Amino acid sequence: MSAIYPVILCGGSGTRLWPASRADQPKQFLKLIGETSSFQDTVLRVKDLPGRAEIVVVTGEAMTAFVLAQTAEIGVEVTVLIEPEARDSAPAVAAAAAYVQSRDPEGVALMLAADHYIAEPEIFAEAAVTAARAASAGWIVTFGVKPTSPATGFGYIRPGQALLDGSVSAVAAFVEKPDRATAERYVADGYLWNSGNFAFKAGMLLGELDAFEPTVSNAARACVAALKLDDGVARLDKAAFGQAAKISLDYAVMERTQKAAVVPAVFSWSDLGAWDAIWDAASRDAAGNAVFGDGTLIDSRNVLIRSTGPFVGVIGCEDLVVVAEPDAILVCRRDASQSVKALVDGLKRDGRSIASGRDREGAPRRVLATATGVQVEQWTLKAGETVELPIGAVQVLDGEVAGVGAYAAFAAATTATATTAATLLVTRRL
Repeated sequence: MSAIYPVILCGGSGTRLWPASRADQPKQFLKLIGETSSFQDTVLRVKDLPGRAEIVVVTGEAMTAFVLAQTAEIGVEVTVLIEPEARDSAPAVAAAAAYVQSRDPEGVALMLAADHYIAEPEIFAEAAVTAARAASAGWIVTFGVKPTSPATGFGYIRPGQALLDGSVSAVAAFVEKPDRATAERYVADGYLWNSGNFAFKAGMLLGELDAFEPTVSNAARACVAALKLDDGVARLDKAAFGQAAKISLDYAVMERTQKAAVVPAVFSWSDLGAWDAIWDAASRDAAGNAVFGDGTLIDSRNVLIRSTGPFVGVIGCEDLVVVAEPDAILVCRRDASQSVKALVDGLKRDGRSIASGRDREGAPRRVLATATGVQVEQWTLKAGETVELPIGAVQVLDGEVAGVGAYAAFAAATTATATTAATLLVTRRL
């Protein structure tokens, strides 16, 4: 079997897990369930995988510091490829595949999301090795999780003909998120949840992209040809990467290829997409309650409390989520967890920085004053950090920001990168 190169995709901001997860500290880096983050859990799951070679993390500039700090915390070395911009999953995966192929022409990439929860790492390891064997034989393999309920929040896979020794099956069809009645039928008919994790020989995936989305594979090869590693970190070339179509791996390859296979995975799995998923994955007491941080429940059932700030007391409640951060508190029914995104979208429309940054002393973004039609904020940027400056005025109080100078006004949202660590005074229009 070919060597296995774990590739961990580390992007996204986890909007439905607000106020804990925000752009300045996304969910994959939060310790939501135990003493390690889901990103760290993902790294640890592949650390001792049989046949494991180099671990590759693909992430954005703003998340690189988290990646390096959290891998150092658990003592695992990784190679970090930094995307110059987000262009959906296919360009990121293709760049990683091109890198793996440059290191090992026969290498198998095990592509994993950084924000998923898997309760039984030993069962995952068995499934990963099975998937890698099938990938070595020329299949592009996805992990299909056996459903525990007729969930409507996941895509499904219909397994087809058994392949190889029967441990994997051809994919007969990928199907989109269903309604409840359809999901019940899918579960009864043996469909699997599409976990969004894959294994493939790097060269095989690039070959399929050559056929279906050549801008993506060409951009990936160009990025790797220009790659310069510095202490295990490399930035993908912006001009080359920008030539790739903005498209997901599912649309680019998986729904078009004749080489799709699925390995049934019996481990407990969750994408930790919302607070009800956190409650479901957490250890709970006899009343179904889970508490993280300083909180107490009385005469309450099936409640989730998570606090990194104030004490939270809950009395006489059922099926509730209470999340307390130093600058924001969320209270909702567990079955309304998916609606948190609508709350955050509303905050963004209102120009509230609290939607994406923490509003406290020393935080990356802090509201200083609000008046009719405008809001004044202080932004603290790290060297190399790229941000979107809003419509309004920006004054650079300390440091340097490329293209801004000491003062600038913008009639449209504008992307800018801090040349050095910098402090900005941002006056945005509401």
